[in-house]
Parts: sequence; structure tokens; C-alpha cells
Amino acid sequence: MAVLEVLRYPNPVLKSKAILVKEIDSELRSLINDMAETMYASSAVGLAAPQVGKLLRVAVVDVTPKAEGKNLIVLINPKIVAKEGETVLEEGCLSVPDYREKVKRWARVKVEALDQEGKIREIEGEGLLSIALQHETDHLNGMLIIDRISSLKRSIFKKTMKKQLLVKD
Repeated sequence: MAVLEVLRYPNPVLKSKAILVKEIDSELRSLINDMAETMYASSAVGLAAPQVGKLLRVAVVDVTPKAEGKNLIVLINPKIVAKEGETVLEEGCLSVPDYREKVKRWARVKVEALDQEGKIREIEGEGLLSIALQHETDHLNGMLIIDRISSLKRSIFKKTMKKQLLVKD
């Protein structure tokens, strides 16, 4: 297993829609293991394949507190099939480092996906799990948290990013 490089905004791969996985093979399982390793090494609760440069509909999620161990959820070709309620929670993203913002999401979701063995799984989540499932599904659709905030906040974010890029060069 290896820790992979996480792409950062404004990398265009992050704005691309991921493609359906047609075959679950050893290469895909290796990618899933590396993604899980990367997520845990980054102290994140989720990671989508586009964030590591692979435009595949694959994500990993684990919202279990560190003290309680690991409970990895693998999502291959996930679809949100039910949603209800509304919640707002401050979110961060490995691909948009050092930025946190309140994002409005569904309070509860049900997701259907394949696991790494190719079995159909149904995951129901509320609270942080619901947020993580929606956040990672957004990545698979080419969306980032900055796409879920007001146009004014997005404009301020982009101006700040441009200044930071100018200072780095």
C-alpha cells in the first residue's frame, strides 16, 4: 500500500466527471487500498478517485473516530437513491486545503454501491456519514465544496487563491 498524491484545486481533473467502473480487478483493489491508506494518513473521512488523478467512480469513507478503530466503506459506482431533511455543517476537503466552509446538505441519505468484492451494498447515513457520502459523490461528479457555496463566497475564495498563487511564483 502507498500514500498517493492528492490533487489540489484548480487541477482540472477535479472538475471532470468520473466514469463507471466496468470491472473490479486486482488493479482496482490496489487503487482502493492505496486510497484508504492515503485517507487515513491524511486524517480525512473520505477520498474519491478523481482526487488522486483517477477518473473512476470509486470512493472510500470512514467516519469512525480513531480511538474506535477503522470501519472502511468502499463505494464503487455509488448512487444516492434516497435523501431527506437538511443540515448545514462546516466541511473541509483535501483538494482544497486550508479552507473550511459551511455547506448545506441532505440530513440523511441512502447510497447504493458495489463493494470491492462486487457485491451491491446499501449504506444509510445521517450526520457525518451522510455528509461524507454526499461530499465524495460530489467529487465523482466533478464538484468541489466551493461549488456548493454562495457565488460571493466562491468569488472571494478564487481571489484569495489567485493572490496565493502569485505570491508562490
